[in-house]
Amino acid sequence: MNDPVRLVSEELLSDNWGVLTKHVFDYRRRDGAWERQTREVYDRGHGAAILPHDPARGTVLLVRQFRLPAFLTGHRDPLLEVCAGLLDADDPETCIRKEAEEELGYRLDRVTLAFSPYMSPGSVSERLWCFTAQYSPTDRISAGGGAASEGEDIEVVELSLEDAFAAVGDGRIIDAKTIMLLQHLMLAAAAPGRAAPPVPAA
Repeated sequence: MNDPVRLVSEELLSDNWGVLTKHVFDYRRRDGAWERQTREVYDRGHGAAILPHDPARGTVLLVRQFRLPAFLTGHRDPLLEVCAGLLDADDPETCIRKEAEEELGYRLDRVTLAFSPYMSPGSVSERLWCFTAQYSPTDRISAGGGAASEGEDIEVVELSLEDAFAAVGDGRIIDAKTIMLLQHLMLAAAAPGRAAPPVPAA
């Protein structure tokens, strides 16, 4: 009786790469009144992302790739982003280690969780586990570039941390997860004694 949400019905609208479902539910407002609402929720699974940095050289590793939704809304250039991918059957850390090898061509040893936000909770159920890791040139095992069989055509980009952070301000980087991880790394660099955050459960 204390639950503020009563699910009424759900309707499958699409089940292709992701699942789009229409939900009808009753929601109890803060004043106690009940209100019937309808929402569509897109489920594409959860994901993981990583920002590797080389503290000795002051660099970070990013990827540049074409994103159709951005293109369709007027952004013609490929996006500069952190390496990321869907979890599928893996836990977040296993997933992001695999993605780093596939997209960046680097085998990362020490991986640290920064945070795990919902990226667009008004309509998308995805939660993204965001990591950082230290790297050096000796960790490179291939040219990276992603899986061509999956339509990936990924350019590996190495920038100084300062240039990457400046790219947020001048519009070269407009991807949310990348902005969040760069800001996290800059804050961590400014407060090296800060305690690591707790690790949320997957």
